[in-house]
Amino acid sequence: MTASRFLRERSLAFPASAFLPRSNVSAFALSTLTALATAFTLTTGPTASSTVTASVETPVVYDDEAGGNADADDPAVWVAPENPGRSIVIGTLKEAGLDVYGLGGRRLQHVAAPQAPNEDAKPGRFNNVDIVYGFELDGEKTDLALVSDRGRDRIRAYAIDPAAVAAGKPPLKDVTSADVTPVFAADEAEVDDQRTSYGLTAFKDDDKAFVVVSQREETRLRLLQLEDEDGRVGYKTEDTLDLPSTFALPDGTGWTPCTDPGENPQVEGMAVDLEEHVLYAAQEAVGLWRIDLDDEEFEDPELIDRVREYGTPWTYDAEEEECVLDTDHDPGFGGEHLAADAEGVTVYHAEDGTGYVLASSQGDDTFAVYERDGDNGYLGSFAVTDGATDGVQHSDGSTVVNVPLGRSFPKGLLITHDGETTPADGDREGTNFKFVRWDAVAGAFPEPLTVDTDSFDPRHTD
Repeated sequence: MTASRFLRERSLAFPASAFLPRSNVSAFALSTLTALATAFTLTTGPTASSTVTASVETPVVYDDEAGGNADADDPAVWVAPENPGRSIVIGTLKEAGLDVYGLGGRRLQHVAAPQAPNEDAKPGRFNNVDIVYGFELDGEKTDLALVSDRGRDRIRAYAIDPAAVAAGKPPLKDVTSADVTPVFAADEAEVDDQRTSYGLTAFKDDDKAFVVVSQREETRLRLLQLEDEDGRVGYKTEDTLDLPSTFALPDGTGWTPCTDPGENPQVEGMAVDLEEHVLYAAQEAVGLWRIDLDDEEFEDPELIDRVREYGTPWTYDAEEEECVLDTDHDPGFGGEHLAADAEGVTVYHAEDGTGYVLASSQGDDTFAVYERDGDNGYLGSFAVTDGATDGVQHSDGSTVVNVPLGRSFPKGLLITHDGETTPADGDREGTNFKFVRWDAVAGAFPEPLTVDTDSFDPRHTD
């Protein structure tokens, strides 16, 4: 989702119907409303943003027929075991599938999304991607790139071949089981309604591997366990969680976030703390949630920060297909650090549970940084501005790696989606990914962030 639909503002009368709970609010959501109201505290902290620049960018892709309807969205980094300087970046392109890049930004491989199974069905559409290391597949430890296929409501799995990477050859091979079923839809007809797999993050727990998947246009999250099905990757459902869609405010009123008619406030950006097994999930029009994962189950969610627009009255402009915020009557219950939509989330792991949680504040083109430990206190924000590459706007996905990745990124790497590459090519909508040295991000803060290249290895988390 882009921020443009949400950010229109003017003073309008607030419709009373917006305070009414939706008929499909889950039991969990209803039970959470009182707790959210009584435990509510306003977030405070600095709001000025530091600035950094990217040193590498990937080729621009275009979301039009000439560009193959390619729309960059979410990146993941696979760390090469023998030579981290030969690590690769995998980025989703939605309807165009995904691309694989070297650390210099050069495209190494293109993988098309699956075609529609029939003329009435939707084609594949790759939304989010993440990495699992050492999944036992057909008796061999195999690194996997896992992708949420929004078009077909499946999880796709691609084996990563280290020898191919070392030889400069295309490294990804589709190892998805042929009979995987939809993640959310009850049948194929429901798949075509596109309330399907959306955000995705992956993690391991001992010898087991899991993905958390969010549902498009709904508040639902699903925990899946990966399975070896005769040398192909399948999955089964372990747990389901419905986040709230309606919220009780401290003044005793209720509030429902603005969405398109018939939709619920969805989640896309997610990341798991790979040591602590804590899920961080960005509910786009609401804020950032912290959810412990224990014994293959979701624990009770905690809303650790809210978007600035939280609680603000709104109406929906059907002609423009966007929300109109009544900022003159903002009750002041929103946060200070995230401007809707709250998007790409990633975790920087450092020593003894320290490090950072980063979230994209899409509405103001910044990234908010929170402590990984304790109460996830807010530390500051930064923006990626023009330098060797153009800056970053409307960022959806992001990922951070703490370990050295060769001479170009000796202190780690942050990769962000750029939703508006410049200079523009006429009216064509261009997107790509930007690579930023982690030490550049860390050093941009008045009190520098930690740079820890030794205490955590993303290849060894179980």
